[in-house]
Parts: sequence; C-alpha cells; structure tokens
Amino acid sequence: MNFRKLTATLFVTLVFTLMTAAASKENTVTVKGYVLDSACAFTKNLDKPISRQCAETCARAGSPLVILSDDGTIYWPIAGTTPSAGQNKKLMPFAGQKVVASGRSFERGGSKALVIEKIEAESKTK
Repeated sequence: MNFRKLTATLFVTLVFTLMTAAASKENTVTVKGYVLDSACAFTKNLDKPISRQCAETCARAGSPLVILSDDGTIYWPIAGTTPSAGQNKKLMPFAGQKVVASGRSFERGGSKALVIEKIEAESKTK
C-alpha cells in the first residue's frame, strides 16, 4: 500500500472513531422521575405512582415498568444487548419510588428509551 492510501485510510478511521465517540456522548442523559407501571402511566395519566404495591403488582403480572420523568416524558428501559431482555428485574427495587437514572437514551417515533447504566433512589434531603 502506498503512503497516500495509508494516510487516507488512517484519516477515515480517525474521523469515524471521533464521530462514534461524539454520538455516544450526545445520547448520555440523566433522568429524574418515578418508576411506575407503563399501563397506568398512559391510561390513568398519572404524575406519580398510586403506590409501591400497585407498581409491583402490575410488574409481577408482566406489565413493563417505565420511568416517568419530572417533565412528563416516559422513558422505556431497554437492554443494551442482543438478544434483549426485559428490565423489570432492574427496576423492581425502585417500583413506586422517585429515582435518578443515567444511561444512553434513544428516540424513535416519539418514544424515548433508556439503557440504564446507573439507577438509585432520589435523595430526600434536597
């Protein structure tokens, strides 16, 4: 391979790497909100869960838990792996509670999803 082709290949690789890194940073978010049953978030138009027990009961029955952010946005927790897996197990300890979650955010067709990298109960001393 001559010097020009090598230089061009390295340049394209560098640009691709920088674009990928920039894109992943743009999608990292921190969300504050309540963990509740997805059906209640839509059908009852709740601002917060009715109770922890209610959210747990619906989740055990198979309804996906979501995070309803303070601004009213609903984030669907998703796995960052293929094949994918439900995220109720990760969210169940926080059912009915206010949380702070961070991770990679995705948007499509008006829906938002979150690959949770960190989640914890929101501190009550604020």
